[in-house]
Amino acid sequence: MGGVSTEGTPDTEPADPPRGRRTRVLRLAAAAATGLAAAAAAVGTGELVAAFTGPDASPVLAVGSAAIDLTPTPLKEYAVRTFGTNDKPVLLGGIHLTMAALAVVAGLVALRRPALGAGIVGAFGAVGVWAALSRPTATAADALPSLAAGLAGAAVLHLLARRLRTASPRSGAPAAPGPARRTLLAATGGTVAAAALAGVGGRRLADSRQDVGAARGAVRLPPPVRPAAALPRGVHPGVAGLTPFTTANGDFYRVDTALTLPRIDPRRWSLRVHGLVDRPLLLSFDDLLQQPLEELDATLVCVSNEVGGTYASTTRWLGVPIAGLLRRAGVRPGADQLLGRSKDGMTIGTPMDALLDGRRGLLALAMDGEPLPVAHGFPCRTVVPGLYGYTSATKWLVDLEVTTFAAHDPYWVRRGWDRTGTVRTASRIDVPAPFARVPAGDVTVAGTAWATHRGIAAVEVRTDGGPWTQARLATDAGPDLWRQWTYEWRGARPGTHRIEVRATDTAGAVQTEERTPPFPSGATGLHSTVVTVT
Repeated sequence: MGGVSTEGTPDTEPADPPRGRRTRVLRLAAAAATGLAAAAAAVGTGELVAAFTGPDASPVLAVGSAAIDLTPTPLKEYAVRTFGTNDKPVLLGGIHLTMAALAVVAGLVALRRPALGAGIVGAFGAVGVWAALSRPTATAADALPSLAAGLAGAAVLHLLARRLRTASPRSGAPAAPGPARRTLLAATGGTVAAAALAGVGGRRLADSRQDVGAARGAVRLPPPVRPAAALPRGVHPGVAGLTPFTTANGDFYRVDTALTLPRIDPRRWSLRVHGLVDRPLLLSFDDLLQQPLEELDATLVCVSNEVGGTYASTTRWLGVPIAGLLRRAGVRPGADQLLGRSKDGMTIGTPMDALLDGRRGLLALAMDGEPLPVAHGFPCRTVVPGLYGYTSATKWLVDLEVTTFAAHDPYWVRRGWDRTGTVRTASRIDVPAPFARVPAGDVTVAGTAWATHRGIAAVEVRTDGGPWTQARLATDAGPDLWRQWTYEWRGARPGTHRIEVRATDTAGAVQTEERTPPFPSGATGLHSTVVTVT
């Protein structure tokens, strides 16, 4: 009865397409899991090896640092503007997600071609090697974590893929016995667990090997030979919600490219001063402590600060005057740049005339009465009033080269930023907060303004596009510091209102209304806030 179909009759065992699909899905999921396990093994191995070669050489951090260097300036500014100080965790999260996606692809490829899948994972390591060696301070040892990571990940995927092919053959082939599948599951889970242990253990080992907390705590700062005067009374108007006049170290803004903080033992630190000088210098940390130290109250501003932004902070610095150090070294005619190099390879170029025109630039060793926090450049950094941080603030400083802009473009100048970095006049409304609801009647408006190394001469406020009215300035603490202000808005009526502010520096220059982005020489425009009067 060959011509009669019996499909679906009660006496016939029907095919089970859903079961077949389920088997295929499980097989693909297992393949993806082997890829993820291999990637985890690669990352864990890299972290463990990096504990001995230096944490910044770990594959993820090396790739992240290279990504920062290769990112176009507009995209960098977008990241800082959008994510603020969380830009680095976002970048690292993106790298991990990208690795995970490629690992899944590698696992699926390895299901049919184990060698090719292993090669994809191995390529992770190759990218890490390239990224680690692309750093300006790289040594051959920096390639080892990524090399080990690539080899470990490729080997793990090759082995797990072969086990998967044995434990879960293609549809139509007889299934492997349960013990084989359980062995595959145990191998994959064990790989992930071992990788996590290696990764966490490697990072903790690196932190312990690189810890400088005890060395920092042992630093004893000598008293300054030129102490800063006490801040005059009235520098802060005492308005609730107004930014404190001085910034606690924990609140001081931080914007840099370091994915892992350089940790430098001051007992092994030295500073080389060389280039276009008559007498090159090599100074230890103790040498600096024995120099006549000076205190400097100064406001530091980041060029990435948007109009009304918070990347500005004020503190009391303690350190060695840079001008005296340059005179000791003997600057040769024609030198127009002091190029600072950080332990992580960052270069910051400061115009020489800004260091020799009488302003008090420092090799800072302390801020707010304590040795520099690691995040702010311990054991030594530069601070130069009147310039944005990208041309004046080399953190984790290890080298100063007296040179010319014609000979060397520092990191940010190579990326199109202005060479000078003079801080623009800026003002900000801190009170009321944006979109605040305030009662009708008299409303106190308060904020902060700065034009570092020039000083603030006036601040004006207007509401709803009306005439400008003088605000009341707080006590002036000096041209290198911001200045706070208050304004009494009389008879505020119910409704939505817009408040604007502008400042005038001591040279008579009024803050421009033209809105420009931070790139290439600092943002301009007037800060405003919208409030609802009830």
